Amino acid sequence: MSRLPVVIVGGLHADARRAAVDELLTAVPGSAALHHDLSTAARGTVLRTLRDAAGTLATDEVPLAGDCACCTLREDLVPELRRLADDGRTTLAVVDLWDSVEPRATAEAVAAHGPDLPVMTVVTAVDPALLLPFLGNGDDLADTGLAVAGTDRRTVADTWARQLEYAPVLAVADSPEADDADRALLAQLHPTAHQVVLGSGTLAAAALTGTFDTEAAAAAQHPACALLPTDADEAGIGTLVWHARRPFHPERLYAALEDLTVAAARSRGRFWLADRPDTLLHWDAAGGALCVESAGPWLASLPDAAWDLVPPVRRAAAALDWHPEHGDCCQHLVFTSPGLDRDGLELLLCSCLLTDAEYASGRAAWQRLKTTPAFDTFLGAA
Repeated sequence: MSRLPVVIVGGLHADARRAAVDELLTAVPGSAALHHDLSTAARGTVLRTLRDAAGTLATDEVPLAGDCACCTLREDLVPELRRLADDGRTTLAVVDLWDSVEPRATAEAVAAHGPDLPVMTVVTAVDPALLLPFLGNGDDLADTGLAVAGTDRRTVADTWARQLEYAPVLAVADSPEADDADRALLAQLHPTAHQVVLGSGTLAAAALTGTFDTEAAAAAQHPACALLPTDADEAGIGTLVWHARRPFHPERLYAALEDLTVAAARSRGRFWLADRPDTLLHWDAAGGALCVESAGPWLASLPDAAWDLVPPVRRAAAALDWHPEHGDCCQHLVFTSPGLDRDGLELLLCSCLLTDAEYASGRAAWQRLKTTPAFDTFLGAA
């Protein structure tokens, strides 16, 4: 099979996404875009379209695999990319993801097929004027016609946040409705991204400068070693990075969850709960909804022999933040929002920590602290 470079373009901002795909097709001679329209899944098919800068080359209906349109996309995509590569006439394949499809699974599925289909980069297209409305939209995808399976329980906000934060390149529409606050919010949510203004003619160069590392991208999303934003305050947009070296009291934290969740448009990170002292917990909130789940053990709780099984990037991240008593156990939460109440948020977070007396009582006592069954619903047997 001939080598065919692949660029993946996604994002819920459909007009911006189409503009980004069009710019790539125009800039790269011989390029073609594959798009799977999942809106037809209710009829039992997914509509696949192949086009280039001049227009549509082919349209086919693909039978739905079970109840999962996204599964159908992944199963059909790689064979189509292989066909284009074997044909030899396509110089660049642009995978134009349907609205609510998240790029990570697609990138990993393509990359798993080896060096003949190298993923050059992942691009998320953004209309900055729509950034906050989408980030604050807690509607279920199913209620907006954007679910990819009958079991899809994602919301608009959490889907959009993951699309935005996974991509190393952001193709930003030059929207006249966007203001300085919109641009500051974008910069604070994903400060390490390479932003390219759509229409500037520079997207192709940004997309083809190297090969995308799916393992590094996955590590950057893991709560133990995520590349979280730093403190910032610009144009009315604030980002608070909050650290602490003692665990939360489970009952007090649970009582504060609603206030903490709505305190910012976006919050994420890792946290430490006293009655589960060995479990690294993931905090992920957007659109007024919070997801809390176990992300496995803190490294400090593992025997030395188990460290060899931990990815190097995880060990390196822990080493950079190692405490002589608690190891990598800590609170590291980041809140980003317009009008962020930093002082009130810090006071609320600190009030949820163990008191001096509770902290001094030790781990055995922590695990006997009064908890709440609702955290069991969040965390199961974590």
